[in-house]
Amino acid sequence: MATLRTHTTIDRPATEVWDVVSDAGNISAWFPAVKTSTATDDARDCELADGSPLNEEIVTNDPELRRFQYRITGGMPVESHLGTVDVIDTGTNTLVVYSTEITPDSLADMLGPAIEEGVQGLKEYCEA
Repeated sequence: MATLRTHTTIDRPATEVWDVVSDAGNISAWFPAVKTSTATDDARDCELADGSPLNEEIVTNDPELRRFQYRITGGMPVESHLGTVDVIDTGTNTLVVYSTEITPDSLADMLGPAIEEGVQGLKEYCEA
């Protein structure tokens, strides 16, 4: 299983950043690889920038921990996947840590850059 992690600090209160991250259906507003997105309480459906579908199960959307977790369930040939976004109040700004565990390991080469762009997109979106 490949493990990826990236992070950034955002010059906005953690409550504001959490409002963006926890709005699962709005990921297309800040994650460049996602063209469109919709969500229910337990699932998210996306269309990627290249037109491919991506289906996800929402595992955790916890406002107390400010933790959002999801699993890819369709649209990519994954054996297992868990993505986690933690929004942490540092007192002066917000630390966002985005980690992913994925099998097969070969998908890490594709997901890694997309996740880094997503974290940067979140920062730009929240600070705009």
